[in-house]
Amino acid sequence: MKIDPNHLQLLAAIVDAGGLSDGARIVGKSQPSVSRTIMMMEARLGSRLFEKGKRPLRPTELCLSLALQGRVIAEAAQRAETAADLYNGGKSGTARLAGTPIFMDGVIASMIASFQTAFPEVAIHQSYGYLADLTEQLNVGNIDIAICPVRRDNVPPGLNFKPILKGRNVIACAPSHPLARKSSLKLAEIADFPWIAPPADSPLYEDLLLALRSIGIKDFKVSFTGGSLASIVSILGGSDALTVLPFSVVFMQRHSKAVASLPIKIEHPDRELGLLWREDRQPRPAVKRFSNYIESEFSGLGQHISQSGRDEVWRA
Repeated sequence: MKIDPNHLQLLAAIVDAGGLSDGARIVGKSQPSVSRTIMMMEARLGSRLFEKGKRPLRPTELCLSLALQGRVIAEAAQRAETAADLYNGGKSGTARLAGTPIFMDGVIASMIASFQTAFPEVAIHQSYGYLADLTEQLNVGNIDIAICPVRRDNVPPGLNFKPILKGRNVIACAPSHPLARKSSLKLAEIADFPWIAPPADSPLYEDLLLALRSIGIKDFKVSFTGGSLASIVSILGGSDALTVLPFSVVFMQRHSKAVASLPIKIEHPDRELGLLWREDRQPRPAVKRFSNYIESEFSGLGQHISQSGRDEVWRA
């Protein structure tokens, strides 16, 4: 025998409220309508749901059993409503993102952590890649959003690009490096130190070559190539090597005091860090909320980075 789940919820409301009038008010129905529903249910079940002539209203054993199931249904409906509200509000669900390793580890990772503290029901699935690979992953639908440096005139077709931070690089070293203790430097002082080179297929490798050319260094010794941000920082800390890093990455490491920037002006890349997504796909609510969160974080961070760079690095 099929029983309408709404009728079971009605019984639970009547039993919990202790009467037809209060139960009807809970479910938003009139008392005559509720009375008719009870009579119909009793006729179909072949048993009474409330003892005849008893005041206050006294449910039968069958009624109590059915009301128990009604409460289960009501609780499930409430959980479903909450789940839908969380999802539609971008407070639950998934966001799949990928980006260039240095920026993801050095800047975005801490933002992901703070986002998930605020929205713990959103699962973040993150991977790495450079522009060509990220474009392919977006096009085939493996990721929802990419975070990487892009030239505005080189945005791949079919993608939207939202810049969030201008490209600004610095020459980086360990805080214990001999040059880090100097308030001003001559270019000749850095020429003999070894260099850490980013992966050859990364935009940052091009930036390294651009930066060194801009300060007149043509021949330089590479002591280490590739690696993650963690390995680069570790090697910097244990050697006198230098490297080129985005100033935003150095800025975000300031509390750990693991890396420092030298007061030397170098040529900056004509790229901007930004968000990429398919223009023909509507982002899921969680993806939209995460994107808005990242934009908001960078709107304040960009000002701090620019001011800090002017004060500490590009003043020279």
